[in-house]
This record gives sequence, structure tokens and C-alpha cells, in this order.
Amino acid sequence: MNLVITMSRRFGTGASLIAKELSEKLDIPVYDKAYIEHQMEESSYATESEVIKKLAENPCIILGRCASEILAGQPNVFNIYIVADREDRIQRIMKKEDLSYEDAKIMLEENDKARAAYYNENTGKLWGDVNNYHMILDTSKLGIENCADILMRYFEKVELI
Repeated sequence: MNLVITMSRRFGTGASLIAKELSEKLDIPVYDKAYIEHQMEESSYATESEVIKKLAENPCIILGRCASEILAGQPNVFNIYIVADREDRIQRIMKKEDLSYEDAKIMLEENDKARAAYYNENTGKLWGDVNNYHMILDTSKLGIENCADILMRYFEKVELI
């Protein structure tokens, strides 16, 4: 099956690491904001939505960009939302970005606010609403390293891979 995974996430949850691991296990590419914007610059696509629909013609993982809504109704699309405890996210941002606690906290708040506004503006829906996703994974409780395995086991069980 042409499995397309959309992965929405709170900033600092480690979702990009989960996507990378899934990408390696499934041998499919991961597309993020930078890649999608690059495709718009390099091609004749007028909107991110057009790029995402084109990318979803083949198996892939799409990080953010309202892909879960853009691809809504397609049977081959599996929507995931990644969350984590606020303190875990701050610690992860501090380490990754080499920031102080306060600077990481500000970065987290700004990123979450921007992502929520982007999602709401482009979908008219509430970012993080459980009804918009097939599965929600909490990296604080499950561990980043376990999330890709959980997803792989699920995909195998329901014969998506």
C-alpha cells in the first residue's frame, strides 16, 4: 500500500527523530517545511497544498504543514500527533540548541504559538485536537526510541506495510 504518514507535533517532542527512524525502517523519505518550500521555489507549484498532494502520490512521511488536513479522506494516510511534557521539551530544546532554560522556554512558547496559529489559519481547526489524528504518542511517557517501534508494530499488525 502507498502509506503516507503525516506527523504533527509540539516543538521539542523529538518527532523529527521518530520520523527519521521510521523513514529508515520503511525506506521512505521524510518531507519537512524546508523541503516543501524548496519544491515551491523550484517548481511551478502555487501552494504548499499542491506540493503535499504531489508528494503523497508515493509513500512518505510529511512533518507538519497541515498535511493531515490537506490529505484528509485519503485511505492510505495515517495521521500522528507527537506530544511530550513541557519540561521534557524545554530540556530537549536546551540541549539541542545549546540554550539557557529561559531561552529554551521562550523558543518553545513562540514555536507552539506559531504552529497553532498556522494550523488554525489554514484549517479552521484547533491544533492538537485528538479528533484530527489516528494516533497520539507521548514521547515523555513512551520514549522517543520506542515510538517508531510502536508505529512499526501497529503498521504490521493492520497490514499497512
